[in-house]
Amino acid sequence: MSAHKVLCTHYIQASAWPVMAELGLADALDGIGAIRNSADYWTKWGWIRPETETGPGVLPHGYSVRRQSLDPLLRRMAAGTEGVDLRLGHTVNELLMENGRTTGVAGTSADGPFALRAPLVVGADGKDSTVARLVGAPSETVENNRFSYFAYFRGLRHPEGRTSARVYYLDPDNAYVMPNEDGVTVVAAVLSKTRIGDFREDVEGAYLDFVRSLPEGPDIDKAERISKVIGTVNYPLIARQPSGPGFALIGDAALTSDPLSAVGCAWAMQSASWLVETTAPALTGDDPLDGALADYAKRHATETGAHQHLIADYALARPFNEIEAFMFEGAARDAHLAKHFHLFGSRLMTVEDYMAPEIVARTEKVTGWSLSEESLRILSEGAPGAGTHPAGPDGARQESTEAAR
Repeated sequence: MSAHKVLCTHYIQASAWPVMAELGLADALDGIGAIRNSADYWTKWGWIRPETETGPGVLPHGYSVRRQSLDPLLRRMAAGTEGVDLRLGHTVNELLMENGRTTGVAGTSADGPFALRAPLVVGADGKDSTVARLVGAPSETVENNRFSYFAYFRGLRHPEGRTSARVYYLDPDNAYVMPNEDGVTVVAAVLSKTRIGDFREDVEGAYLDFVRSLPEGPDIDKAERISKVIGTVNYPLIARQPSGPGFALIGDAALTSDPLSAVGCAWAMQSASWLVETTAPALTGDDPLDGALADYAKRHATETGAHQHLIADYALARPFNEIEAFMFEGAARDAHLAKHFHLFGSRLMTVEDYMAPEIVARTEKVTGWSLSEESLRILSEGAPGAGTHPAGPDGARQESTEAAR
C-alpha cells in the first residue's frame, strides 16, 4: 500500500480541481497538509507574480504533494470505495482477446496465475504502459531535449513566507522550487541536454552548483537535504491512440507530456473523468460501447492536443520564439496578464483564449512592441494540434500534429 512513483513534478494543476472535489480527494489532500498551489515565474523581464485566490473550492488552485503521500492516499480511497476490488501485487502480462477485441487481462500474482474478464479494460499504467504495448496502440514519440534532477529539502526558507512555487525560465534551462507537505520542498533543475556532460561527471556537484546559481534562488545551504539527487536524462513525450475495441488508456499511458509542464497528474485525473463521462451510459445501459470509446478519443484529443503541441515544441530546449517572449514580457509587466499567464499554465483555458485578440492588444500596449507579420499569421491560423491524436478509434492512421515542427 505504500508504493509510490518517484519521478514526478509534485504539482497537480488546478484544471483537475473539479475531479478532486467530486471524489473527495481535495478534502483528503487538505487533511494531509498538501499545499494549495500557485506559482511565481522568473523571467529575464522580471517576475511574473499572479495574484491568485486560494480559498476553499475557489479556482485556480491545485495541490503540491509528494507521491509518497499521494499514491497511498489514492490507494486507500480506492479500497474504501463501494464496488472496487483492489488487488495488490498482480502483474498483467497478457490481454484476453476475442475477434480482435480486448475482453480481459491475465497475469501472475503471489497466489498464482489469474485471469479477469471485463467489457472494458483500462490501461492506467504509465508512460511504459503494458496495456498499450500488448494492444498495439499506435503512438508518436517526440524527443525531450531537456533532462531533470531534483532533491528534497526540509527547512528551506521561502520569500516573505509565500508558499507559491517558483518556476525559472532561464531560456533554455529551467528550474522550479516547490513547497510540499510536512515542510518539505522539491528543488528541480531542468536543463538543456547540451549540459548533460557536467552531470555525467558529477551529478550531485553539478546539481548543487546549478541551484546555487539561480537568480534570487533558494538558499539550499541553510536547509537540510533529505534525499539523494534523483532524476533522468531521457523522458520522451509519447502520444498514443487512447481507445480501441474493448480498451482505453488514461493518464501517461495515453499521453506522456514534458514533466516541466506539470500536467501529468492533472491530465491523469481528468482523462479518467472524461472516460467515465463518455462510457458510463454504454457500460450501464444499452448504448454502443465502441461509439462511446470513439467519443472519449475525440474528447481527449480536443482537451489536450493544442496544449501538448506547444509543450512538445518547447521541450526542444530552443530559445524563446517571438510569441513566447512577447507574452512573457507582458505578464511580467501587467497584473492582468500575469493572472492570464497563470491560468493558461494551469490548463484552465484553451490556446485560442490565451492568445485572444484582446490579450494580444493589451500585451502590445504594455510592452510597447508589436508582433511580426509571421507571428500574427501563426496566430490567425489557430492553435496547432487541436483535436488530433496518433490514430482514430478504429486503429487507422489519421492526420496528426508533428509536435516538433
